[in-house]
Amino acid sequence: MKPLKVILSGGGTGGHIFPAVAIANEIKKLVPDAEILFVGALGKMEMEKVPAAGYKIIGVPIAGLQRKFTLSNLKLPFLIIQSLLKTRKIVNEFKPDVVVGTGGYASGPLLKAATSKGIPALLQEQNSYAGITNKILSKKASKICVAYEGMESFFSKEKIILTGNPVRQDITNIAAKRDEAFDFFKLDKTKKTILVVGGSLGAKGINEAMSEGLQSLADQNIQLIWQTGKTYFEIAKQQTAPFESKNIRAVDFITRMDLAYAFADVVISRAGAGAISELCIVSKPSILVPLPTAAEDHQTKNAMSLVNKKAALLVKDIEAKTTLITQAIALINNEALRQELSKNCGALALPNSTSIIAHEVLKLANYVL
Repeated sequence: MKPLKVILSGGGTGGHIFPAVAIANEIKKLVPDAEILFVGALGKMEMEKVPAAGYKIIGVPIAGLQRKFTLSNLKLPFLIIQSLLKTRKIVNEFKPDVVVGTGGYASGPLLKAATSKGIPALLQEQNSYAGITNKILSKKASKICVAYEGMESFFSKEKIILTGNPVRQDITNIAAKRDEAFDFFKLDKTKKTILVVGGSLGAKGINEAMSEGLQSLADQNIQLIWQTGKTYFEIAKQQTAPFESKNIRAVDFITRMDLAYAFADVVISRAGAGAISELCIVSKPSILVPLPTAAEDHQTKNAMSLVNKKAALLVKDIEAKTTLITQAIALINNEALRQELSKNCGALALPNSTSIIAHEVLKLANYVL
């Protein structure tokens, strides 16, 4: 049997990249000799994160449409043409059996080039409000894997499969890692701990709110691991330095998210689709602070899918500076509410998402295990 060949594309943020890597890892687990190639946008974070995960990636010069008029929008038609030509060449040379798009403008030219040659395409939509690239590509896609019910308003009902979002597999059994987590992050096992994650690029509103509240956390004897993103890290490092003895620390990026979730009593997070899916799987009480500039305000819609089921709390970004720390302290001191949120979000978890999606990819490629 000839080797299975798959191209995956999606990027711009971790929310599109990490699901694609998770799918690739699952395909390799099922078919160890599968040939996998990624296509991403030049200059974006996928060009660093995908090779770090052990996969080859080819960059194309695509860019996103700015929502206000800028000179970069004038270049966009030329970049699209260049990207279409390059992805057509990639498809012709690599000859994939199937292509997978996980959202973000990088996936547009690749899937268009593939479907124009009759190659089956699978889309994976992470959010409760479909992204513009996936909405456009859905007309030619063979299957669309979604994380939320009610996506028929965006896609053809007969193409949709409710799978949940792919997540890193190491977070599926964190209870057994709790002691290791406290040792790894050098934390005190007797104290309550807050984990703050603003997404792969950081989160300005959350970061500013945390800066204001460090003394309050120290006064309450609460530990903090605060993922700031690269841009804010140097400022945060200076701000947390006086509280080092209280185990209040800033980090730019967390590589061992399984251990981070394992120690957390409360998680403060943006409401990206990947974050929501992971919080449900690890069953952690959380305060969600949706990114206000997300397209179609999809992060608020993601967050409300939990809030409406009493599975998370929500703080608006504009109110974070004044209320986030207060709410976090109140939650960490309210064990009954933490248990309720934990139980309810755990009930929403779809833990086998990655495996289901990978098997759908193999079906489209007519690959029999």
